[in-house]
Amino acid sequence: MDVKHFQFEGHQIAYKTYGSGKRAVVLVHGLLFNQEMHGPLARKLAENGNFVITMDMAGHGKSDRPIDAFDMARYSHAVNRLLERLEISEAVVGGTSLGAGIGLEFAALHSDRLRGLLLDMPALERSIVGGAAVFTPILLGAEYAEPIVGLAARAMRLVPSKPFPYSVNMALDLMKREPRATSDVLKGLYFGRLAPPRSERMEIQAPALVIGHKWDPIHPLADAQELAEDLPNARFIEAHSVFELRLMPKRLTAEIVEFVDDCWKPRVVNDRPAAKVAGGAPVRRRGAAARAAATRRAASAKRNA
Repeated sequence: MDVKHFQFEGHQIAYKTYGSGKRAVVLVHGLLFNQEMHGPLARKLAENGNFVITMDMAGHGKSDRPIDAFDMARYSHAVNRLLERLEISEAVVGGTSLGAGIGLEFAALHSDRLRGLLLDMPALERSIVGGAAVFTPILLGAEYAEPIVGLAARAMRLVPSKPFPYSVNMALDLMKREPRATSDVLKGLYFGRLAPPRSERMEIQAPALVIGHKWDPIHPLADAQELAEDLPNARFIEAHSVFELRLMPKRLTAEIVEFVDDCWKPRVVNDRPAAKVAGGAPVRRRGAAARAAATRRAASAKRNA
């Protein structure tokens, strides 16, 4: 698939498309990786009648780098801009880790375009300590040892990608990153919110598939389980490990394909009174949720101005 680009707030953002049709799915990669991590899943979804879009977020892959400050909300606005460019009114949106966070922000800020949420390895409040322990040394190395890290990255870029398996290429791409771009990405996320707060998550009415796994301090299983409880129309699946979707994807890919099929089934109009959440507060219906999302978009745009 050929890489295409579009303009977003002064940055060239790269994306690929797979398949065709009106059933749009947007897949976003994990932090410091690129859109190739979702290539196999995108192809499988396209084979099942979906129009799939993968993106390199700013500072990643073939998109512009270095960048100015990008937080989760600004990344989600980039997804929305691409949907506008492609004249797509609704899409299933999500991805892995960073991509799951962007999907949640998209749900909070652009609910009128959301058909469903695919949230693999979400990182919420419990991930703060583990994430800081892993990414702060990376940020320090990229910021204060740039000549050494940059030299190592340039050496790694001499290693070709094509002869190696998909999973090996993912690791190589990570080691080939320019330190300045890595620093810019991490600093942007440090200064923004990690995810919508629980009060906003409980208002998201779109169907959601949440995937989590054990033994990962950056993506705690408890975060994924809590998120599935917060979202009114979510289903939770426990992966066997952090590597299952990448190395042994058959089971989870089948679940994702089925979930996307369900998202695009005709909606049933429900005239019953609003459902109740913990504490007895009514869940907002789509119209009110869209108005709330518009208010949050305006606030996010003001912060990024």
